[in-house]
Amino acid sequence: MTLIKALMAALLLATPVAAQDCRLALLLAVDVSASVDEREHLIQRNGLASALLSPEVQAPLFNGPGPVALAIYEWSGRFQQDVIAPWRLIETEADLLSMVEALQTAPRTSGEFPTAIGYAIGFASELFAEAPPCLFQTLDIAGDGQNNDGFQPRLAYEHFPLDGVTVNALAIGGASREIEQYFEEHVIRGPGSFVEHALNHDHFEDAMRRKLERELRVMILGQLSP
Repeated sequence: MTLIKALMAALLLATPVAAQDCRLALLLAVDVSASVDEREHLIQRNGLASALLSPEVQAPLFNGPGPVALAIYEWSGRFQQDVIAPWRLIETEADLLSMVEALQTAPRTSGEFPTAIGYAIGFASELFAEAPPCLFQTLDIAGDGQNNDGFQPRLAYEHFPLDGVTVNALAIGGASREIEQYFEEHVIRGPGSFVEHALNHDHFEDAMRRKLERELRVMILGQLSP
């Protein structure tokens, strides 16, 4: 890291003004396509809620240099993307509990459509345009299948304004890890992007917690490194 970048990082971490700025807009996208049955859907909802409320996630969420903005949407087919928790700046435990309540009380938005990952990514660009101003933007795609409806993820990146957005993934798949490999090759994007793997939906909560903790512990100092 150059001296200038080091000084910039120190200022971002130390000044009172920077401490009030949103450091990350984190958009969580959850698969509710036909391959996700009602039991698995409930596991996903409860697993995400538990992960958000876990001490391992709350520690970096509330102790970083500035708050984090969160939003959650469910996706399946080409035209089935539904926001279940709109953007909220998470500054207090009450803010986080409000997000979790929205997550747990919203009805399932769909359940009979195929898997349109490209469209899900394209939809994220619209939501990021409505996000609070934050230093960084990250999209998380959680899914248990490959794109089988509409355009591929690469076309979403070519035609939607997603420059500067890091895309991570939570791949829900078997021991062969085919889904994980697919997400690594076709979905994740940006410096430091990664795929977290869950063997099946029963492992969703643990994988989501690991992923959120890893994302939230990324410091601005590391983001400024070449």
